[in-house]
Formats: sequence, C-alpha cells, structure tokens
Amino acid sequence: MDTSHLIQTVLIYALPVLFAITLHEAAHGYVARHFGDNTAWMLGRVTLNPIPHIDPIGTVLMPLMLYFATGGAFLFGYAKPVPVNFGHLRNPKRDMVWVALAGPGSNFVQALFWGVLLYLLVGLGLQERFFIEMCRAGMLVNVVMFVFNLFPLPPLDGGRILVGLLPWRQAALLSRIEPYGFFIVMALVIAGVVSTLWMRPLMGLTYGALDVLLSPLSFLLR
Repeated sequence: MDTSHLIQTVLIYALPVLFAITLHEAAHGYVARHFGDNTAWMLGRVTLNPIPHIDPIGTVLMPLMLYFATGGAFLFGYAKPVPVNFGHLRNPKRDMVWVALAGPGSNFVQALFWGVLLYLLVGLGLQERFFIEMCRAGMLVNVVMFVFNLFPLPPLDGGRILVGLLPWRQAALLSRIEPYGFFIVMALVIAGVVSTLWMRPLMGLTYGALDVLLSPLSFLLR
C-alpha cells in the first residue's frame, strides 16, 4: 500500500469527517434539549469540540483496520452516540422524530456547505488540488452519513424516525429490534443489500437534490 497516498487521503478526509460526526451528534443533543431532554447537554455532548464525540474503536480503530484490510474498498465507522432520554421529551413519540432527523439533517446541510465552497473555489479559479479534493470529500462523507443513517432500522436514525411515525402497535414491534439492529445492519452491509438497494439509489437522489440547490450559484459563477 502506498504510504504517501494513505497520508494524503487521511489529511483530505480528516476535517470533513470530524465536522460531520461532531455536528451530527451535537445536533441530536441540541434538538433533544429544545424538546425537553437535557441529558446530552448536562454531559457536555452539545458541543462543537469533536473529542467528546469520538469513540476510540468506532471512529478511529475500526475505519483504519477496514481500510488496510480491504485496500480502501470498504469503510465503516461510528461516533459515540449522544444519550437521549426520550421519556423526558414533551411529546416522546412525536419529538423523537425531530431528534433523530437532526443528525442526518445536519449532514445534508454540511454537504451543501462543502458544495458551495467547491463551486466558489472553482469559480474563483483556484486550482489547488488538496482543497478541491477536500470539498469533494466533504460532500461525499456527509451524503454517505445522511443516507446511511436514514436506513429504516433501529438504532439508526431512520429506524427511530419510523418508530415515531408508525402507529403505536407497529412502533412497539419495530422498537424491539433495536438491541439487535446494529448486527442486522452490519449483516446487510456485508451482504451488499444496504449498498445496492439503499445507498446507491438514495445517494444518487441526494446528489441530484444538491445539484438543484447549487444550480443558482453555478449560474452566477459562469
């Protein structure tokens, strides 16, 4: 493996990844506090400091091991989840939808931000490859996090959104999956089901939506 290429890749992705996971987790905590649960706030998790959100295994060790094991073909990682006591929310079933949606929503906004920065850099004639690639990495990382976290199975955000939207009986049945949800999702990821049936189609739609939102800026910079 080319060590210099690895170092360059890490440097390009480091800042976008740190921003992506930090704002994602902080957004959960902020919205939970807005709707009545101060758990994350009291534990110092509603912060833009990335350190409280970093999980040594999920954020650092696992992605590095997978990168070396697969030659960069497959990467997966996770941040330290923000604690939310849904029982403290003013309307738990309704408010959990907004709390869960806040994380992926922050990633979509960040993808848009990196897209704006990319258009501005290109429009101003900046040819520095490092910054251009960082903007593209920022869009990719956040689109991946946006789409993956919306997968409709607990404990992912999409699963909790679905629990909040379903009638009580169906919601209760789905919520029982949560203790095993991580392992089910990993099995589906390894089998290629998530990539083929979820990630690729929704990433295409997300990039399409970003293109539409960025089109006025593209027109102005011509």
